[in-house]
Parts: sequence; C-alpha cells; structure tokens
Amino acid sequence: MREDGRGDRVVSAPWATRSAVLATNGMAATSHPLASQIAIDILKKGGSAVDAAIAANAAIGLMEPTGNGIGGDLFAIVWDPKTEKLYGLNGSGRSAKGQTLADLKAKIGDVTEIPNWGTAPVTVPGTVDAWYELHDKFGTISMTDNLAPAIKYANDGFPVTEVVSYYMGIYQERYEKLFEAGEIEEIANYQATYLIDGEYIKEGQIFKNPDLANTLSMIAKGGRDAFYEGKIADTIDAYFKRIDGPLRKEDFASHTSTWIEPVSVNYRGVDVWELPPNGQGIAALQMLNILEGYDLKAMGHNSADYLHVMTEAKKLAFEDRARFYADPDYYNVPLDGLLSKEYGKSRRALINMDKAAQEVDHGDPKLLKGDTIYMTVADKDGMMVSLIQSNYRGMGTGLVADGLGFIFQNRGAQYSLSEDHPNVYAPNKRPFHTIIPAFMTKDGKPLMSFGLMGGAMQPQGHVQMVANIIDFGMGVQQAGDAARYHHNGSTEPTWQERMKDGGVLELESGIKADVVRELQKRGHKVNITSGPFGGYQAIWLDPKTGVYHGASEMRKDGMAIGY
Repeated sequence: MREDGRGDRVVSAPWATRSAVLATNGMAATSHPLASQIAIDILKKGGSAVDAAIAANAAIGLMEPTGNGIGGDLFAIVWDPKTEKLYGLNGSGRSAKGQTLADLKAKIGDVTEIPNWGTAPVTVPGTVDAWYELHDKFGTISMTDNLAPAIKYANDGFPVTEVVSYYMGIYQERYEKLFEAGEIEEIANYQATYLIDGEYIKEGQIFKNPDLANTLSMIAKGGRDAFYEGKIADTIDAYFKRIDGPLRKEDFASHTSTWIEPVSVNYRGVDVWELPPNGQGIAALQMLNILEGYDLKAMGHNSADYLHVMTEAKKLAFEDRARFYADPDYYNVPLDGLLSKEYGKSRRALINMDKAAQEVDHGDPKLLKGDTIYMTVADKDGMMVSLIQSNYRGMGTGLVADGLGFIFQNRGAQYSLSEDHPNVYAPNKRPFHTIIPAFMTKDGKPLMSFGLMGGAMQPQGHVQMVANIIDFGMGVQQAGDAARYHHNGSTEPTWQERMKDGGVLELESGIKADVVRELQKRGHKVNITSGPFGGYQAIWLDPKTGVYHGASEMRKDGMAIGY
C-alpha cells in the first residue's frame, strides 16, 4: 500500500506496469522519448513550460509524423501561476475563402461525406501561429532556441520508434492505393520525404528530413509570418494551384488563432476543464454530469454496471456532440444548457440499467438555459501546459508541398455536407475538431494536466481518467495503465452515420469474462480488441508536497521525464 498524495490509502493495481515519475523542478510527458528529453533540456536552459512544450511539439512533428506536424492544428490549456488562471488557445485553421459548398460538392461528386484524402479535406494549418501566440504570452527564451533541437534532429537524423514505424507502413500502402485509384492528386512529394529507397522507415532506421529542417529554420528566423505570409506561403500557394487544391496564400495571410475561456464542470469536488467547440471537449463534461448521479466506486472499476453507465452516458453526450458542436463564429452553441447539472440529470434519466440503448436522440439544452499527439509539460514556477496537436486521420491528406517536409491535415473531412447542420461546410470556417486538451483544478489550484489522444476515444478517455483518479483513487500512471473501453458507432458530426443499432462496445483484454457476458446480456455488442484506446500523458501536481507526478502511455512509445 502507498500514500497516493490525496489522503487515501490505495492498493497498487495489478495492471500497473510501472510507477509514476516524480520530480520537483520540471516534468514532461510526451509520446516520444526524445521529445520529452528536449522539453527537459529547454526547461533546464531557462525556458518556461510553454517553451518546452513548443520545442517538444516541433520535435514530435518530425519524429511522429504519423500523428501530427506543422501541417495540422493545435489546442492548448495553460495554467499561469502568476495570474493563477487557466488560459485556452484554439489554434485550428479554416477552410479556403474561395471555395463555396457548391464548389466543394462539384469537386467531390455524388458522395455524402467529404473524402479523407487529397485536396478536398484540406484546411489552413494552425500550429505555427499557435506556437507564436503561446510564446508571445508565456515564453521566456527565444523561438530560435525552441526550434533548434527539432532542426538539428531533422538534419542529423534520429532512430524511428516501433509504433511510428508500424503506422508508416500502413500509410505507405494506403496512400499508394489511393493514388492508384485517383483519390489523391499526387504522392511523389510524400514518397520523397517519408520513404527510404521506396520503402517506409523501419524501427531503428535513421530518418532525416532536411526539407523540414529548412522550413523550421525559416520559421525560426522569420517568425510566424514566414509561414503564413512569406516564402513558405508562396510555395504552398503555387503547389495547390498546380494540383487544383483550394488553399491560397490569402487564406494563410488572414489566419489567426483565438484565445478562449476554458469551460468546466465540478465532479465530486474537482473542477474538470475542457475547451468549448469547435472541439469536442465538452462531451467529456456532459458525460461527467450524467455519471455524477451514480456511485461508480461502489459499482467497482470495470464492472458490468460501471461499463454500462459509462457507455450509455457516452451515447447520450455524443448525440449532442453530433447536433450542437460547431464553429461558434457560425453557430450559437448552447454551452450553458449543455453543461448545466439540470440537463445532465434529465439525460441521466434516460439510462436503463438493464438494457443498452440501441438508438438515442439529442436533447434540447436551450430549454434549460437559467482527432494526434498529446503532451504536457510543467516547470519549476508552477506553469503547466496541456497541449494536443494533430493532422487528423492518419498522417493527413497525403499531400506534401514542394520541398517543405510536412503533410497537410485532412481536418476538413469533419465538415457536414447537410445544409441545415451547424457544422456544414462554408468558406473561411473552422471544422468540428476531435483534439482536446484537459485540465483539473481543486479549490482554484492546479491539480492535473492531462489528455488522451485518439479521435472519438478522447472524451471517453478523459472521463475514464477522471473516474480512475477521483472515484477509484488510482495514481496518475495506474489510471493510464488500467484496461479501457471504447464505444464506437455513435452518430457522427457529419450526420451521415447515425446510431441505429447501439454501436459496438470495444474492450481491452483486461476486462473479466463474466463482465463481458453480463454486458452482452444487457444488449451490448462487445468486441475484445487491442485498440483503438488512445494515448495518454499526464502530470499530477501533489497539492500537499508540490511534487510533480508524470505518467506516459504504456501502449505507445512515450515517456515521462522529470528533474
């Protein structure tokens, strides 16, 4: 038994594969060991947690291109110890100004959803601008220093890790088949950048990306304008004109990130924070409001009752996600109603403990008014950063502009084509977003910076982490190592895939057989599988000792490092 830092005595869980990393001066938890080391080096150099997060993010874009890069978007939550306040940044890009819904439909033909690959789902990458917004507000060393480690690794090379190599093999096969089928305009630049001798990069093989090194060097020298208004933007403009894509230099020149207020619900005395739409973070908060009415601890972790209410709460929240989450510049999202305790209570009343719902409808919150890498860094002054960044599906569109060394995101595949939907495609509009950073505070003080990447797994994963820690008293590493569930099949934000059959409840092998049988008895379609269960990183700040507890996902290549 051990003291868990919250006053409870808990027995170490049998599934815990390792203990948390402890430190007092700084902590970094990322999905790549080299990126975690870079973050610590930046902290030791005098950089803030934001500086270290930027440096690590730039490195992961190089080292884990299967999930992110400067062709994607970024969201962050920052705890600032000076003002004792949380700040949220929405660094998502917008669609092309010069392409209407009619233009897009004419381009993609007679289909009900926007394709995931090629030029159709391209939106402006927001990451570089988000870096500079974060740095201008919270940085303490130069962006040249922050980008230097990634530039060096891009020039000198680094050994590719197992998980990244595995996915590189998948994407090579996928892009080549799509190109042959005419679904991607070109892949020669992708092949030149990410293949060695015509093959994907194997585990332990040294990979270099001199084009990306040059791009990052231009950004380090010229700032965000080098990317959005300078030579890089010119190259991108020429590239998309050549392959008949929609983005133009004007779309880049007008891009801005948005500082936003994080939103929260109180769950058993702890405030859980997410960012509001166009992301899906509030789905986790809606789930917590529903689940607060159940004694999860008494049910038992990963029991049939626990997994049943978790799944049913997810179904209800995701119907609202599909109906109400969109760019707030184009739609008045009813946040107050969606996050109210009264609304959570009304949705909870729809759950039948004996039977899995096959079909549910969204609620009416207005009546109650009155998709990836995740990383987190903390510094010696108490600043904590929760940052998530992604190219969306796979490596992204498969498109690499001439000589730039990065793939453009395919986030635009999440627009709806239904004209009466809040998330319908429109020029200069931000799409629905899956990537969400999270944070927990208690009594106005920081408690935990955390995230769990992986598309629709993210809100479900956030809720599981909160329950593991708050309801079951697990430590920060135990919480991530525990067996997970993932419900698949809810109505999509595009409105093309509607849940009619209850979906599928995917479980990791750690769930007991008698629990599976009971869930099946209640009508759940259960699949025991190895994924997708996301990737988790977290930093817990012990409120008594001030010690950081870092955790990293055992299912991926990541690492938590402190000093």
